[in-house]
Amino acid sequence: MPTQTAQTMKAIRLHEFGGPQVLRHEEVPVPGPGPGEVLVRVHAVGVNPPDWYAREGMPDVPAELKPPMNLPLIPGTDVSGVVEAVAADVADGEGFAAGDEVFGLLRFPTALQAGAYAEYVTAPASDFAPKPAGVDHAHAAALAMSGLTAWQFLIELGHDHPSPFQAAQHRPMALDSEKTVLVNGAAGGVGHLALQLAKWKGARVIAVASGAHETVLRELGADEFIDYTKKRPEDVVRDVDLVLDTVGGPDSRRFLRTLKRGGSLYPVYFGEFDDEENAKLGVTVTAAQVRSNGAQLAEIGRLLADGTIRVAIDSTFPLEDARAAHERAAQGHLQGKIVLTAA
Repeated sequence: MPTQTAQTMKAIRLHEFGGPQVLRHEEVPVPGPGPGEVLVRVHAVGVNPPDWYAREGMPDVPAELKPPMNLPLIPGTDVSGVVEAVAADVADGEGFAAGDEVFGLLRFPTALQAGAYAEYVTAPASDFAPKPAGVDHAHAAALAMSGLTAWQFLIELGHDHPSPFQAAQHRPMALDSEKTVLVNGAAGGVGHLALQLAKWKGARVIAVASGAHETVLRELGADEFIDYTKKRPEDVVRDVDLVLDTVGGPDSRRFLRTLKRGGSLYPVYFGEFDDEENAKLGVTVTAAQVRSNGAQLAEIGRLLADGTIRVAIDSTFPLEDARAAHERAAQGHLQGKIVLTAA
């Protein structure tokens, strides 16, 4: 590792599981890149639901499904920053060198938390993509997990790992001008990017969110808007080809009645479904678990760079105020992403 790299860094760690108050701003050693890895000086960190699931110790997840979480733990998976050092075996293969600006979703889902809430982080070079030159670090960090989730659900899965929630392999429906897509939770991190990717493919998009988000979502391309506080989409929508339910969970089944035969429902957080009921309705219900993928992220980054898609930022907080960022997340009704800044 080059001599100019600091020996210690500031990071957010938790020594116990609990609410936002367990997040502590501390001095810790700078990690060194292992084989195939790069060390990145972090400029911005995207905040995601897995961050607060990990902070709470994943109380709702059965023990056999929990990834190992050893305390003390540095949360976070999404970063944008500058390459500080590369492992000897990376130099030629992945094409990253010290000084390169990169962004990525790190080590997901093999490690639920990759140590991103810190001034430096290490991860496999293959998890990173070049940061588009015209995009700042905050917007790049905000894109990583949400952009890859939208991409792997709607455009290309890019891996053959089964979902932990079902045996059926997720295969995204081909989207074009003949298709209508409903996005539930369209103002959130995944939702507002999914809306734009579906529009990029030519689909007609119905956005479901609370009324405060209508103007922004129509600007992002929504053809129709449903304010769920005034009417329930499952009561007014019929014959759509695809529902991407970014809220998901037990209530996701209500969207089955909005689909035409041959249609699909993709719950981002899987719920309870009945295979026989789905077969009778002639619909497909599948989900994927997002995985780190630098090559896909490079494609999404190009769409961001040329203005095809935009990333909405709900709010930004300095790294040391991670607790306040988690408190903001708990309030809900986000418009885009929460970002921590570390430079």
